[in-house]
Amino acid sequence: MPEVIFTGPAGRIEGRYQPAKEKGAPIAIILHPHPQFGGTMNNQIVYNLYYDFAKRGFSVLRFNFRGVGRSQGAFDHGQGELSDAAAALDWAQAMNPDARACWIAGVSFGAWIGTATTSRSSPRARHPACSFTARKTAWPRSRTWSA
Repeated sequence: MPEVIFTGPAGRIEGRYQPAKEKGAPIAIILHPHPQFGGTMNNQIVYNLYYDFAKRGFSVLRFNFRGVGRSQGAFDHGQGELSDAAAALDWAQAMNPDARACWIAGVSFGAWIGTATTSRSSPRARHPACSFTARKTAWPRSRTWSA
């Protein structure tokens, strides 16, 4: 589980990346729960998803949103975190230019960000959302996360 640092819109983003053994393998990006409620890339569900995708032959990335762990920046109520997810997707695609598909999995806040990221990405992208937290979101009336 190599540690990676890549550039995001608010500075460095800390992540863990496991490349696939097979060329052309699909990519998976795992997004964590709400940063202001203790969400990190080390959340147990995120951690398990990461290893489940890796066991299935994916190149997989999990990362901390801005202001979490060693990622630079500060919480931005969803807008900045959406940009972080887009930067992660760009990085993963640059590392895997021959990937046949991209999956974006998210937990709670990460599911919400993943849904928005998927709608902006390739039509080949897939998005398994794990546990939206309906009381914390202003979805779909607003695209701002209410903390």
